Amino acid sequence: MTDAVQNENVQEENKLIAERRAKLDHIRKSCKANGHPNDFRREHLAGDLQAEFGEKTKEELEELNHVVAIAGRVMAKRGPFLAIQETSGRIQAYAAKDVQKELKEKYQGLDIGDIIGVKGALHKSGKGDLYVNMEEYELLTKALRPLPEKFHGLTDQEMRYRQRYVDLIVNEDSRHAFIIRSKLVSAIRNFMSSKGYLEVETPMMHVIPGGATARPFITHHNALDIDMYLRVAPELYLKRLVVGGFDRVFEINRNFRNEGLSPRHNPEFTMMEFYQAYADYKDLMDLTEEMLSTVAMDVLGSTSMPYGDETVEFGGTYARMSMFEAIKHYNPDHAEIQALTEEDLTNRDKMVAIAKSVHVEVETFWTCGQLLEEIFGETAEPQLIQPTFITGYPADISPLARRSMITHSSLTASSSLSVVVK
Repeated sequence: MTDAVQNENVQEENKLIAERRAKLDHIRKSCKANGHPNDFRREHLAGDLQAEFGEKTKEELEELNHVVAIAGRVMAKRGPFLAIQETSGRIQAYAAKDVQKELKEKYQGLDIGDIIGVKGALHKSGKGDLYVNMEEYELLTKALRPLPEKFHGLTDQEMRYRQRYVDLIVNEDSRHAFIIRSKLVSAIRNFMSSKGYLEVETPMMHVIPGGATARPFITHHNALDIDMYLRVAPELYLKRLVVGGFDRVFEINRNFRNEGLSPRHNPEFTMMEFYQAYADYKDLMDLTEEMLSTVAMDVLGSTSMPYGDETVEFGGTYARMSMFEAIKHYNPDHAEIQALTEEDLTNRDKMVAIAKSVHVEVETFWTCGQLLEEIFGETAEPQLIQPTFITGYPADISPLARRSMITHSSLTASSSLSVVVK
């Protein structure tokens, strides 16, 4: 977009805002509650009405004469019909000629983005769409700023993140993602509680940052006159609860890491962390597997989830392999990797040679464990599509993990779950 076009768009928007402010001044002078009434009560949701009455015929609805009260944002105007949108979906409102005249006199007309309340009988149009006859109505909030142009919507990625409220108004996919996320968190919480885990809340401000290797945000506690650190992980406090006698604990919490920023990495993020006594990492893999399949079915109604060109299957048994096994599995034609043994994992010269052969730029200070992780990240991890547990992480990059009692002592008894990482 050229500067001239952008300036023209800004001027047009300012003109529309000025027109809407003039309407608001008129409304404040002529309507109750200074133009912001709060006595309208919504009694029905668009989604519920569509589900209950969407299949009924026009004649059946006229016979029922079912009176409803809806409220929402005006998203489109098509002649006498207004498309009203709220959390559950959309439904139309019908303004007869006398109502249209009243709207003009009372509010100087309605604009896209205005929030209104409508009460009247439910009917069906000739096209088969449900609508509410505007027998009673009230402008609840006047929108001063115009919404993005309807055909292109809000496509500016930066604006979508900075003005998320506008994104939610105009993009159904964004609203759907918010709803699914809320249901996911609730389903996870219910699952963990059903397994005997106690949900807890641990401190968000720490005297010493711990639980993860990350740069913390620093704040100051005025009453104590000390610097404190925003939580980078809840690990230490959760472990203290296990020591205190709670065998199973979990927390869904906000964490803060003063590091990179991208659409996939936010310094402030939500995570769930849980701990269980009298169990090992294999038990936790079983629990995670069951949790994901249960939550997927509860929230999505299916354990299969489309992701780009792939379909991820959260049901059934997940693949389990060590990092060493994964490297071998996904490099069948690499003779040096196929000849590699667990004892070779501590041979730095051999690991450096293999890393360079798969185009890893090796740093001089890397340990054998770091080299193994880099080889895995370069050759195996991008090929993990379906849920896969990766075990046997190198001990020198997992300082808090228990050493393996079965495999080579340079590996740990730990696991992580990978899904669609390419």
